[in-house]
Amino acid sequence: MEFIVENMELSPLQNGKFVQPFSVSFSLNGNRRNWELVKADDSVAILIYNRDSNSFVCVRQFRPPVFINDKSTNGVTLELCAGILDKDLTLAQIASEEIIEETGFKVDADDLEKITSFSTAVGVAGTKQHLYYAEVDESCRVSCGGGVADEELIEVVEIPLEKAKELMFDETIPKTPGLLFAFEWFLNKRSK
Repeated sequence: MEFIVENMELSPLQNGKFVQPFSVSFSLNGNRRNWELVKADDSVAILIYNRDSNSFVCVRQFRPPVFINDKSTNGVTLELCAGILDKDLTLAQIASEEIIEETGFKVDADDLEKITSFSTAVGVAGTKQHLYYAEVDESCRVSCGGGVADEELIEVVEIPLEKAKELMFDETIPKTPGLLFAFEWFLNKRSK
């Protein structure tokens, strides 16, 4: 899949749909401080292992902040399937919905394994991400995935298990810390 970026313009955010910028002042150990932050939604992310292909099912997508900060990457990142918590559903139900939307695999919420939760973007947002694990095979595939039409442009990619460790340390491929943690979790769990 090709991601073509054109005519990008930066402007101040007035009424954000997903984030709201703030400035906060506070005292810490008697010293007055100021901090810039954004209020954002927490999220779920899912490490998906395809038993048939012995690979991780991941997604590639264009991320404007990555593009703005490092144009050599073209802003395209490798990530776990993920989504924000913007529905009145359980964490596992949202994770299940994200799996089918982004990757095209159907996984029931009851079949997801919770790995852990952790804070992300601690210097700017401090949101929480809830990490899950799912196993699939080709019988679980119900579509080609790719996200919500006209809103997301997501490429589904499979990373062979034997290439995962190498990919983790390939600095030419922008990837999320959650992906690195999830791969390491799986590789450690499997080695036991």
